[in-house]
Amino acid sequence: MADIGYISLLLALGASLYSALAFVIGVRKRYPELVASARNSLLCVGGLVSLAALALVYALLTHDFQIESVAYYTSRDLPLIYTLSAFWAGNAGSLLFWAWLLSLFAAIVAMQNRGRNRELLPYAGSIMMATEAFFLILMIFLTNPFQKLLSTPAEGSGLNPLLENVGMIFHPPALLAGYVGLTVPFAFAMAALLSGRLGDDWMRSIRRWALLAWLLLGLGNLLGAQWAYVELGWGGYWSWDPVENAGLMPWLVATAFLHSAVIQRRRGMLKVWNMVLIMLAFNLSIFGTFLTRSGILSSVHTFSESAMGPFFLGFMGVVLLGSLILIYYHRQQLKSENELDSFVSRESAFLLNNLLLVGITFAILVGTIFPAISEAVRGVKIAVGTPFFNKVTGPVFLALILLMGICPLIGWRRARMNDLIRSFIYPLGTATIVGVVLFLGGIREWYALVAFSLCSFVISAILFDWFRGVRARHRVRSDNYLKAFLGLLWGNKPRYGGYIVHIAILLIATGVVGSSFYKMEKEVALAPGEAMTIKNYTLIYEGKTEKVTPSKLVTTATLSVFNGVEFIGTMTPEKYFHRSYQQPVTEVALRSTLLEDLYVVLGGWTADGTTTFKVLVNPLVSWIWMGGGFLFLGGLIAFWPDKRERR
Repeated sequence: MADIGYISLLLALGASLYSALAFVIGVRKRYPELVASARNSLLCVGGLVSLAALALVYALLTHDFQIESVAYYTSRDLPLIYTLSAFWAGNAGSLLFWAWLLSLFAAIVAMQNRGRNRELLPYAGSIMMATEAFFLILMIFLTNPFQKLLSTPAEGSGLNPLLENVGMIFHPPALLAGYVGLTVPFAFAMAALLSGRLGDDWMRSIRRWALLAWLLLGLGNLLGAQWAYVELGWGGYWSWDPVENAGLMPWLVATAFLHSAVIQRRRGMLKVWNMVLIMLAFNLSIFGTFLTRSGILSSVHTFSESAMGPFFLGFMGVVLLGSLILIYYHRQQLKSENELDSFVSRESAFLLNNLLLVGITFAILVGTIFPAISEAVRGVKIAVGTPFFNKVTGPVFLALILLMGICPLIGWRRARMNDLIRSFIYPLGTATIVGVVLFLGGIREWYALVAFSLCSFVISAILFDWFRGVRARHRVRSDNYLKAFLGLLWGNKPRYGGYIVHIAILLIATGVVGSSFYKMEKEVALAPGEAMTIKNYTLIYEGKTEKVTPSKLVTTATLSVFNGVEFIGTMTPEKYFHRSYQQPVTEVALRSTLLEDLYVVLGGWTADGTTTFKVLVNPLVSWIWMGGGFLFLGGLIAFWPDKRERR
């Protein structure tokens, strides 16, 4: 299997290099046979890299411990699902997963564009194959996923216990697929520049690819946050870790692109800006892949240091410089067809939205790489902590939420005062009432009060605009309101799918604000039979038990939980002591409701039975995960093709 996998990668490298060159030569010299040959080579790369991926999967399933990545990340007692997830647990395996996804995406693009985009596809295919070749070179010469050990161990080390979580099955694949998905929009954008076909063809070709990459990145980040929340035992879900930031930044830029692309399609504006956004999103996806493998920044998510850092930096430099040269060369052809008619218009709101998204991305980037910059300049790593990110990004996120409510209420080109008053009166009234009620109910933190009021403004603005559309459809077609609602949703999926996504963002924002400002935490030491109280909860420690399994020792503490005088159940936080890892793993006990989470972490214990616990009450955290569900639903609806798109 190791030999089959490695030879497949070698052949794939040759085929990808040939395809990248043949595409360009064929389209430049007008040799359709050479273009067809390059396309066949592209499909061949997909088959060869798939064969290499299957070889690694087979080695994992058969416990072929002669292969280094199998011996380091699996063991015979590891459950099947985690054995399969070991594919992307290591540096080399995750690179193979990256290359495999890209080869599949490239093959899908080639199949989708049979008979169309004849001038764009060769350049796009060449760029995708050049990117594929870069990752194949890394695997073949620097970090071989089929590297053999000098001697075959009798047993593998097993997966890191922190990775034995359902998040390991979904979070890394979703995030990596989002990174890889941004290659397709970038390839078509550069193809438009190289071919000189700068109309709307390339935009139409990439809309759903950009949306898919954006959706996968968003879900990947949320899945990672949920994983951190239930597994690490610190009571939070986002710590502004460098690798967390690396996953967030391309998502923010992709969000900006999806909004500005609407303006280009409707008004022929922001053409240069859209090219820049696509280039930035792709570079940031490569930056995220680089950050986990270079070792320049410390993170719980990074692999061990490797020699790949300079190669990634060189690749990003070539992409950045080449893209900017092409954009500058075609700057006249990319001039806007129209200008802003008024600052009070949907175009202006979208443009301001873009500036805020890019600005917040730049601030996060500076904060992320500042330790590396300070070490290079002064020889000392100066870490930028959570307070910096919260203070810088918090107000900008509030402004973005405000714009989410303004955009549906103002028209394109120029808004009339009477229309503005009629559109804003109900959302503003709703926000005012909610703000007053919350203030009277005891909400005194100004940031939280503003945030909750803004969220109510936006949700009422979305619902108000949606209601107007349903009412108009009901009057024109005489449909009942349910049929009118569904017809409106299905008749304009990008718009109303986007509205559902905006509702998802509001749910997430509400959960973040509630859990950030109103979290309660206590750390106590209890003997069996003793109790502690936090908020309206009383927890009585009943004692602890130990259980020995072939792979670990499990220590379980049992607490009876009362809400006031009402018994609501027991909670059992645990600690695992694995045979192959010295560091114990915490298993959080969590009781989640719509309003708040009761979160209990088992600490240490003494010989007399006294045990320490960290207990938290986290308000509205479940709203974040509900927001993830709405994000998936809205993104799926917006992604789903409709009749207009097929035409």
